[in-house]
Amino acid sequence: MAEPAEKRRGIGVELTGLRKIYNGQAVLRGVDLVVEAGELLAIVGQSGTGKSVLLRQIIGLEHPDAGRITVGGIELARYRATPPEEKPFRVAMVFQNAALLASLTVAENVGLRLRERGHQNAAEIAAITRRVLEQVELAGTETKLPSELSGGMRKRVAIARALAIDPELILYDEPTADLDPILTEQIGQLIARIRDARGTTQIVVTHNLSLARAIADRIAVLAEGRIAECVTPAELPHARHPLTREFLRASALEA
Repeated sequence: MAEPAEKRRGIGVELTGLRKIYNGQAVLRGVDLVVEAGELLAIVGQSGTGKSVLLRQIIGLEHPDAGRITVGGIELARYRATPPEEKPFRVAMVFQNAALLASLTVAENVGLRLRERGHQNAAEIAAITRRVLEQVELAGTETKLPSELSGGMRKRVAIARALAIDPELILYDEPTADLDPILTEQIGQLIARIRDARGTTQIVVTHNLSLARAIADRIAVLAEGRIAECVTPAELPHARHPLTREFLRASALEA
């Protein structure tokens, strides 16, 4: 772990017996997982194994067919029913495609969640926007449109938008998809810095095992709808599950 526990300000997440079924097909088949407050957890698995589905259950975009989700010690359904101004903590998600609104400037995209949460002071929103854009190394881009940005820059704007609400938990869905190795490393370093500087709990879904090894406190392997294994990067070479070993072999070949 990157910081002493007393400095952490993230929240824990616990999934128990989580199941999700689409068209009669079980995608999640009883996921059990505990994410510690302030932890950076990577979830890896083959395409189509339900990694993104799992994130959508945690953020509340979809409802599981069975099982229990607690975030910060609160049942997810109760948390979502709480008005924004009364929520005891904040949760943000960074989507795979960045999900920026094409007609809005960078500043307007970053400030969107603040306005949704009831912030009315334009000067305050502008100050927060400038600060988080500086944190993701995009100072001076406030008036640009998403179409004027590179793929890596759009990912950074999405992360800045998440940071703007000062969340205790951030979920990332394939944050380095479609990025070259240099940009992948840069985004990974940014995510690690957020953990180190802010103590934010972060869950990163990725197919990139090299990224997971470089930044995560632990790596959870999702296989056949369940968490097959959860190990630290140091434990990874001794992993037992066949899928984990397959990932290791593929990662070594790519290197």
